[in-house]
Amino acid sequence: MTKPLKPRPELSGFMDLALEEARAAQARGEVPIGAVLVKDGEVIAADGNRTLELDDPTAHAEMLVIRAGGAKLGSQRLTGCDLYVTLEPCPMCAAAISFARIRRLYFGAGDEKGGAVEHGVRFYANPTCHHAPDVYSGIGERKAASLLKKFFRERRQVEG
Repeated sequence: MTKPLKPRPELSGFMDLALEEARAAQARGEVPIGAVLVKDGEVIAADGNRTLELDDPTAHAEMLVIRAGGAKLGSQRLTGCDLYVTLEPCPMCAAAISFARIRRLYFGAGDEKGGAVEHGVRFYANPTCHHAPDVYSGIGERKAASLLKKFFRERRQVEG
């Protein structure tokens, strides 16, 4: 389902911004996931998880940038937009990406337990999916996976 990708500096640059948002989320005590929405090479929105801060289970990084992007562009359709996210989107976020008509999805680390693109329900492969973005995985994968592993390792040490 994912497509081969030739290295391009702008891809890693946008993913680096998503990683910065993930680190900021971690500093707030959130799971370190960040997302950046881009249109025509310009960052439209960037954020990290805020589920704890906002007491909102839907405040995933992807959902926040999709909402901000829709508000900034004045449309529920984010056609021509690309989304960079540090972790494979969950079913909720995969559906929102589809409904928003996002053109391309770039993500870092795969998520065997909660992912819905290459793992789990594989949302975009379902015949009921109205729009499937072009998907490119593994962008900044090592950095994203390392950040998440460190976060959960430290959390287990504190709770243990």
